[in-house]
Amino acid sequence: MRLPIDAQERSRSQIGYPMLVTVEEAAGLLRIGRTTAYELVMSGKLQSVKVGRRRLVVREGVQDYVSKLLLAQNSFARKSSLQ
Repeated sequence: MRLPIDAQERSRSQIGYPMLVTVEEAAGLLRIGRTTAYELVMSGKLQSVKVGRRRLVVREGVQDYVSKLLLAQNSFARKSSLQ
């Protein structure tokens, strides 16, 4: 399943943005490899749920992961500039 990218394409979508995406789709959103995405899921850094036999990533979890990365980088940059 391909995710809508822009507002025009999103408006044509019947379901809008799904709440859960596959690990492969999450990897695409993050621009990382599938293996790295699975490692993040299995380590708990990327929030996911099990639905039947499938492992799906919570879409908000992708945004939370990016927010945590930004926070960590900003705090490191501040710490480095103080030295």
